[in-house]
Amino acid sequence: MNKRKIKILDIVLVGVFAAVLAILSQISIPLPIGVPITLQTFAVALCGYFLGWKKGFAAVLVYILLAAVGVPVLAGFCGGFSHILGLTGGFIYGFLFLAVLCGLPLKYKALKIATGCVGLLLCHLCGTLQYSLIVGDSFINSFFLVSAPFLIKDIASVAAAFFCALVITKAVGKRLAVTG
Repeated sequence: MNKRKIKILDIVLVGVFAAVLAILSQISIPLPIGVPITLQTFAVALCGYFLGWKKGFAAVLVYILLAAVGVPVLAGFCGGFSHILGLTGGFIYGFLFLAVLCGLPLKYKALKIATGCVGLLLCHLCGTLQYSLIVGDSFINSFFLVSAPFLIKDIASVAAAFFCALVITKAVGKRLAVTG
């Protein structure tokens, strides 16, 4: 395959996974705390695990940029820069850490899942910090309100995304998957 086709394929895959992230973001349950339960964590981890760290980062960045300019790709069909700066904004830009760490080219499955969980913790750190600053509450209180209740679901999402990426890779063939 010549280099031009590979680049076009990469662009298409980044776009497709940005779209998958936008679609899975709409599967959400709003909560009174302002942070919904969504499938975003699963989708972001899937971007990283399947596309690798560079293209996974690119897919999530495309999603965030679409949201920032007002395209309603965020949970609840929201968009706009105010959401990036709002209650859940820290989680949104924290997705970049999650995608990169899920996409690192590591040899062992358990290590890939563990590294993805580190990315998840960075994502939660960003989300908790921004939430804390916006509502004017302590970091600890914010952690117990907007992070701790979601950790088990999000860790399971990261692990599920890893195994889904393996299945997708096997189904579409290794030529589409990225090893690094």
